[in-house]
Amino acid sequence: MEFKDYYKIMGVERNATQDEIKRAYRKLARKYHPDVSKEPDAEARFKEVGEAYEVLKDPEKRAAYDQLGANWKAGADFNPPPDWDAGFEFGGGGFTAGEAGDYSDFFESLFGRGFGGVHTGGGRRRGFHARGEDHHARVLIDLEDAFNGATRSITLRHPELDSSGHVVTRERTLNVKIPKGVKEGQRIRLAGQGAPGIGDGPAGDLYLEIGFNPHPLYRVEGRDLYLDLPVAPWEAALGATVKTPTPGGPVDLKIPAGTRSGQKLRLKGRGIPGKPPGDIYVIPQIVLPPANTDNARALYEKMKRELAFNPRAKLGV
Repeated sequence: MEFKDYYKIMGVERNATQDEIKRAYRKLARKYHPDVSKEPDAEARFKEVGEAYEVLKDPEKRAAYDQLGANWKAGADFNPPPDWDAGFEFGGGGFTAGEAGDYSDFFESLFGRGFGGVHTGGGRRRGFHARGEDHHARVLIDLEDAFNGATRSITLRHPELDSSGHVVTRERTLNVKIPKGVKEGQRIRLAGQGAPGIGDGPAGDLYLEIGFNPHPLYRVEGRDLYLDLPVAPWEAALGATVKTPTPGGPVDLKIPAGTRSGQKLRLKGRGIPGKPPGDIYVIPQIVLPPANTDNARALYEKMKRELAFNPRAKLGV
């Protein structure tokens, strides 16, 4: 996928003010509007400028885009880094799914899948009083917090405009209670932690969407965990009972005789707590001992002679 340098498309510096970006857009929109432009690529350029402006006019989307850095080159291959938008606090506004679909794959990969959370509306307005806007953020927690529950200090970054029209990022730190059994994609509501209300209107709420930090052992799917477990050839061939890690502590797992690499073994109810709890799927991975001594090499030679084993027999070779 091609990286798009929205600042280059708009012809402005990365530290441009919002007013400078607006003026650049108006100038380019007039130049490339398909109804009046004689440029051969007017329609494509008009669409490209509109996409760039959609991002740069919005302090929230612009700040998120800026953290990708200035090192990407236009036309270079690009894939969004994992969890690239975690820790940003966004308001509930933005564009519609239909608008997102009008733009490039690059735009869609960054902003087209519920970027900034789900807009829940600003509440009822009474006179000059209005409820504050709800805010949204995606935060990453450790898998162990989902198993045990925890209270964690979480820092969020919220983009806003300073007095000179530049986008700056304000940070705030909250103590958040992580409920036991929370899973990826679930939202935690913090009442009154959104935008302040107008007049005597109450503040909006803050919704935190939960994601997990990468874990050195487990892959997470819903409430289920997947664990690659190294096993010796004789354990797989003859069967064995081996110690296996789980978030709740090691357990004894029976390896059936004739176990193959990639086969699934299930530890029922050992996944993320819930009603019902998830499972842990253990994936045996057969690991060969190194032939790094005379005795080890002699043993492999003996196996070669006596077992007459062809692992490619099913391939007809």
